[in-house]
Amino acid sequence: MTDNPYLPLPVRIEQITIETEDKSLRTFKLIFLNKEDEENFTYIPGQFCEISIAGQGEIPIGIASSPTETGFLMFTINKTGVVTRYIHNMKEGDIIGVRGPLGNWYPWEAMEGKNVIVIGGGFAFTTLRSSIVYMLHPENRNRFKDITVVYGARSPGLLLYREELAEWEKRDDINVHITVDATDDPDWQYNVGFVPTITEQKITTSEDSYALVCGPPIMIKFTQPVLEKVGFTPEQIIMSLEMRMKCGIGICGRCNIGDKYVCKDGPVFSLAQLNELPKEY
Repeated sequence: MTDNPYLPLPVRIEQITIETEDKSLRTFKLIFLNKEDEENFTYIPGQFCEISIAGQGEIPIGIASSPTETGFLMFTINKTGVVTRYIHNMKEGDIIGVRGPLGNWYPWEAMEGKNVIVIGGGFAFTTLRSSIVYMLHPENRNRFKDITVVYGARSPGLLLYREELAEWEKRDDINVHITVDATDDPDWQYNVGFVPTITEQKITTSEDSYALVCGPPIMIKFTQPVLEKVGFTPEQIIMSLEMRMKCGIGICGRCNIGDKYVCKDGPVFSLAQLNELPKEY
């Protein structure tokens, strides 16, 4: 992070990928304009940044790239408001700002030597994508035991990173379970059902495991009891409350849950930590 936490770093849009059929989600590959900024920007999967547009504002977005992917940053942005609509109208070669990295990260040291269950829904798969790429890197893969992914969207056309999902499915060192809420596609080869339902079918033990959960609040609400049913303790369930992120440094006070600021103390919390806070997530 820069010495001045308010100062965005200039980056160039190198590549734009339209992720979904409705074009509401686009992935932006960003290149630092200054080599020194690139060298000083170090992050860990689970962190986020503020993407800023001069004269428009800024928006907190989870980092979708992995630290093992060097030379660029990647963010998948949902078109939902003024800033995101503006970004979606930008072109490759345009300059924007990145402020960060911000927040904490998934408990990688605690997860070493453990099975890792990755459970994601919809747009919230971004930092989970970062985590999967990080774990699968040759230098990191032997640090973890079995890696299992349950990822769902409302329909096939709303799934993110479809080419990578297909590549992961072909590997023998990761188990990938893709699902959609519903589809009338006769060629659909994967699961049909909500993420909690598929999680219940595929995850049958909590032994020596951690579960990383990130998704819409309703998905989190119904996935939690599924994990508890097979023995996951609150310490083994790790959640990212990305939907609560605001300014990134705990100044605006709009992200708090009880006495915790999601931007500074999170966005990653264990369920044990969240159980000590008001049920506002």
